[in-house]
Amino acid sequence: MKSSIMLILLFFIACNTTDLETTMNEQLYTYDVEKRIKELKIELPLTTKPVANYLHAVKTGNLVFMAGKGPRTSDGTLVAGKIGIDLTVEQGYEAAKLVAIAQLSALKEQIGDLNNVVQIVKVLGMVNAGPEFTDHPEVINGFSDVMVEVFGERGKHARAAVGMASLPRNIACEIEMIVQVKD
Repeated sequence: MKSSIMLILLFFIACNTTDLETTMNEQLYTYDVEKRIKELKIELPLTTKPVANYLHAVKTGNLVFMAGKGPRTSDGTLVAGKIGIDLTVEQGYEAAKLVAIAQLSALKEQIGDLNNVVQIVKVLGMVNAGPEFTDHPEVINGFSDVMVEVFGERGKHARAAVGMASLPRNIACEIEMIVQVKD
């Protein structure tokens, strides 16, 4: 009799734990991320086909590895120049925000619904800068700030912000990221 009661109790606990985990997995946010993007007046551009033999994103398991992206204005113009020489730190910050928007667009294309983002895990920010420039983090903060505005605490990530002697087409910055998504 005690064994039967114990088995029933364990079954009940297991079922309730599973239901709790399912509920937690179904809703990660207390708000709709897609609506939040609209509230922030962020317009996600259409992603273009890659110009070479690569993909915008590769999903393996519950991680999405995002290819590096550069800053483009709404008319498609690249933001180019070396930060600290041709562009100010503030202009670099704004360029990094444009990259964040491009990454959000490519991520949405890959996973369908940005409410499925569990965590922005890792960001690598590369800044096109001269040898004397040392404010790389202040530039890449533009990207990080957008991720936190959109995803809240889940937007906080590990990060590297490094300087580069040059970047493709002289873009101001290039940023890649790794994102954990719901299974």
